[in-house]
Amino acid sequence: MFRSLLTSCALGMVCIAATSTVPAGAYMQAPEHDVADSEGRLAHRAQDVVAVFKGALEPDEVFAESFLAAVPPTQLQAINAQLTAQFGAVVGVETVTPRPDGQANIAIRFERALARGTIAVAPGPEGKITGLLFKVFEPVDDSAAKITAELAALPGRVTALFAPLAVDGAPVISLGAEQPLAIGSAFKLYVLAALAEQVDRHKTGWDRTVELTAKSFPSGMMQDWPDGSPVTLHTLATLMISISDNTATDQLIALLGREAIEREIRASGHGAPDSMLPFLDTLELFALKGDVARGERFGQASESEQRALLRQLQSEIGGDRNAITPPVFTEPTLIDTVEWFASPADLRGLLRRLVERKDTTARAILAVNPSVSEAVKPQWSYIGYKGGSEPGVLNLTWLLRDREERWHILTLGWNNPDALVDTSTLELFAMRIMALPRS
Repeated sequence: MFRSLLTSCALGMVCIAATSTVPAGAYMQAPEHDVADSEGRLAHRAQDVVAVFKGALEPDEVFAESFLAAVPPTQLQAINAQLTAQFGAVVGVETVTPRPDGQANIAIRFERALARGTIAVAPGPEGKITGLLFKVFEPVDDSAAKITAELAALPGRVTALFAPLAVDGAPVISLGAEQPLAIGSAFKLYVLAALAEQVDRHKTGWDRTVELTAKSFPSGMMQDWPDGSPVTLHTLATLMISISDNTATDQLIALLGREAIEREIRASGHGAPDSMLPFLDTLELFALKGDVARGERFGQASESEQRALLRQLQSEIGGDRNAITPPVFTEPTLIDTVEWFASPADLRGLLRRLVERKDTTARAILAVNPSVSEAVKPQWSYIGYKGGSEPGVLNLTWLLRDREERWHILTLGWNNPDALVDTSTLELFAMRIMALPRS
C-alpha cells in the first residue's frame, strides 16, 4: 500500500510477466536463451498474436510453455480486454522488421492505436513466441473529448486534468477538476513541498543528518533499517517519492511537524483544506483502518475531536508499529473519510509551488522515478511523478516541462468505495492523454 504504482513497469509498457508486480500496458518477458530466427517465422508469429487477440487461435498454439508459465492465458485475455477497451479491436499486423539480435520490431494496429514493440521466437520447427513487448501505443484518431467521455464512464468517481501549470493556462482535458478525491500516497507531494519550504527558509538543509526513529509498514525498505540509522533529509525525501517509502515519510513528518505540512496545504491554495486536517502520517492511517470501529469514530468526529483521538492513539502505540494490527487491504476501507484528499486543481497549485522554488532539489527528487517509457521521455525536457493507491483508490500525477520550457500537469484520480480500481486502465488513459496535441 501507498507505493508508486509504476515501480516495476513504465507507462507505455503493459507488464504481464511473472516477475512484474504492477501491470501497465503489454509486456511479456523473453527468456535469455532466445536466438535469431528467420524473417518468415517472426512474421508468421506476429500474425498469430493477432489471431490470439481475435480468438482464432489458443495461446498454447502460439506461445512457448515458459512464456505461458509466466503469463497464463487468463492474463492474456485480461490484457486483451484492457487494450480493446482503450484502443478498439485488433485489426492486424502493420510491420515486422527483423533485428540483428534475432528478435523483430513489430507494429500491430488496433482500431484507435498502433502498438509498437518487439517479438522473439524460439528456435526449432515450432518456433513459438518466447517474448513480446509493446513499448508504446500511438493513438489514431483520438481526441480529448473521446478520452474525457470514456473516463467519465468508469465506475465510481474519476477526475482528470491535463493543463499548463500557469494559472491562466487552458486545459486540454478537465474532468472534475475541483472535486477532491482520496489520493493515497500522492499525499507525499505535500510532505515534499513542506520540506522544500523549510529548506528555502533556511530552517533545515537537504544534507542534514538525523537518526531514524519512526517506523511504519511497507511500502518501502527503511522499516527494516536499524533503529537510529543516520540518514540525510535528501535520502528520506528521495525514498519517500521514488519508492513511496512509508517509514521515510513518517520520519519527515515527525521532523517537520504536522503543523508545517498543514500550513503548506493552505499555502498551496487547497480548495478544501479541512478535508486534509489533521494531517495523518502513514502509521496513523494504518492504525485507523486496521481498527475499523476506531476509524469510523475518527471519520465522524470534528477536527478538534480527531486531534484528540490522534493524541490518544499516539499514547497507546508510543510510535511502535507492533502495537497495532494493520489492515489487510483486500477491499476499499473508509476511503471517503480516513484518507488524504485533493482535487486536480489542488495538485496543480501544489506543483506550481514546487516549480516556483529557486532550489531545484525537490524537482530533481520528483524526477528519480518518472514512470514513463523510454519512448515518452523525448517528448518532455522534464518528467516528475508521484502516484498513490490502495483498494478503491488510485492517483497518478505528473509534473511535465515541454521542449519550449512550459510546465504542465497531468493528474488522474479514481475512487470507488464499492470495488477495486484497475491500475492498467488509468495508465493507458494517461498514455493516450500524453499523445494529444497541446497548445
